[in-house]
Amino acid sequence: MKKTFKYRLYPNRAVEKSSDEILDLCRILYNLCLEQRRMLWQYHKKSITCFDQIKQLPPLKKAFPEFKKVPSQTFQEVAERVDKAFKGFFQRIKNGTRAGYPRFKSLGRYHSFTLKQAGWKLSGKVLEIKKIGSFKIILHRPLGGNVKTVSIKRTVTGKWFALFSCDDMPARPLEKTGKAIGIDMGCESFLVDSNGQGIDNPRFLKKKEALLQERQRALSRKKKGSYRRSKARLLLAKTHEKIANMRRDFHFKIANQLFKVADIICIEKLSVWKSWRTLNKSIRDAAWISFFMILRAKAEEAGREIIEVPARNTSQTCSGCGETVEKTLSDRWHFCPFCHLSISRDHNAACNILNLGTRFRENQSSLLSREALGFSPE
Repeated sequence: MKKTFKYRLYPNRAVEKSSDEILDLCRILYNLCLEQRRMLWQYHKKSITCFDQIKQLPPLKKAFPEFKKVPSQTFQEVAERVDKAFKGFFQRIKNGTRAGYPRFKSLGRYHSFTLKQAGWKLSGKVLEIKKIGSFKIILHRPLGGNVKTVSIKRTVTGKWFALFSCDDMPARPLEKTGKAIGIDMGCESFLVDSNGQGIDNPRFLKKKEALLQERQRALSRKKKGSYRRSKARLLLAKTHEKIANMRRDFHFKIANQLFKVADIICIEKLSVWKSWRTLNKSIRDAAWISFFMILRAKAEEAGREIIEVPARNTSQTCSGCGETVEKTLSDRWHFCPFCHLSISRDHNAACNILNLGTRFRENQSSLLSREALGFSPE
């Protein structure tokens, strides 16, 4: 199992200056690699591989000595990032979704650099990075597994973090409950489960909206390039960071609550999800997809199973008899004229999600049993 450990770093002024310089050099190289790919295709209809770009890095260092300040593995990782961006671009074209061509990184828009097995050393409360210096690191929890990469990240508010990506992490399974639940995401309530229990939507963005508007207006009045504008930008960034941190903390706590209740959690499949324009702000504030990503990652460690089912018509179908009961978005209560089931709309949807997940799991188990007996899948 893979896991990433994140720790706060406290560099001195010299180390912070060196780190900023490394980030800017990586940003320049990223833009050069992107420009090379773009120009080759535009004028010669040819593409270049990541390996070919990596082979060109040593001559580049000889031509421009300032690039020698960057560790070689970090330089190679920049070319790999460009390659990953293009692979994602072509995959989105293949899937028929909105592609989004890879963009150039402007000043201050490149936030991290990565080292692999070499170039770094962790000694107690000090993280030493080759060609940069030593960071004071706060190890608030023990580091486990085999460290594969170390990323040094600078946030928009100027904070520094170290991210250790580790393999071979041992699982920490929770005690089995023998239960399964389905959850339906909403805007009025953050979620409602198939037992009828709901969790209120904290609406972090809405609570801080007045402060955001005030600081955004203050930023727009400042002269570009001035010290006061940079100070106002920092205050606005800190507000956004605070909202994101509160939302992420809330998601982790809710995920842990769900794992204590059930072994199997059935959720909606939202990979191609689209919302009503009028609900976009509230749904983005709830951040359902981010919550599902946390839920999947934590489930692997806790020994829980996540089953994704199609979300289509889960609110319109009666969970008691299976008949279709049409509703508008404003109808928040489900009453079935066929079986007379009367429950909340979200509770009904959660029950349908649980039923779909249970059937899907039974079908998968049946298919695996047939394959184990030697039957070929139809």
